[in-house]
Amino acid sequence: MVVRRCLIMMCVFMLSACSSNSRPFDIKNLAKSDMDLITDIHIAEVRSLTRSLMIKLYKRNPRELAKVPNQTVTSRLDAVMTIERPVYGYPELGYVDGVDALHLAFAERFEGDRVFALMVGVTGMLSSSYNHQLEFFILDDIDQQKLYNSARNLETVAWLLNTREDEKGELLLLGNGLTLDGTPNYSFERTLGQMIIIQDMMAKMVSDSTNRAINQVVHGVASMTFFPI
Repeated sequence: MVVRRCLIMMCVFMLSACSSNSRPFDIKNLAKSDMDLITDIHIAEVRSLTRSLMIKLYKRNPRELAKVPNQTVTSRLDAVMTIERPVYGYPELGYVDGVDALHLAFAERFEGDRVFALMVGVTGMLSSSYNHQLEFFILDDIDQQKLYNSARNLETVAWLLNTREDEKGELLLLGNGLTLDGTPNYSFERTLGQMIIIQDMMAKMVSDSTNRAINQVVHGVASMTFFPI
């Protein structure tokens, strides 16, 4: 118990140091356990990384935003980062959300904004892994398997971003590449890697704190398999 508490507090300290947002004392925190506090910090951090990923994807793939008139990066961010998502999915994507949108983003037949489809999928999946909550309190529960599955899905996203091509042999979405001086740019890989680490860390801590096992699976990223959340 002491070791687990120390681990949690160390994670709180490290994530707090990485976060640009200060967290002053709030009276509502008295209704939070140590796990609730660390969960809140993880949620804030993964949402920050998600925003960064979406902005970078639009910078690398301006043609995707151009497919939809009267839209900006800001309006697209607002549409996917909201906690109050469309009940029946996004009309623009054929009324899908979450994992279903991930399949759409890498489907050759899809002619819409692939960045939007991808980020609807990523944000919907991550939101589901945290029960569509932005903060947790003592009586709230969280599923370690959803967190674990979301990490595996992010691995698949990273793989497909680097490998999924159209019939002409061109990548469906541009991610990692070379800078103007020829230096490799792995910023997309780093951002997704950080998101994967956060989800895996949360899954492990929840599993340890609740004594509920994680069903670890053999995961072939090349198969374009996304696990349900």
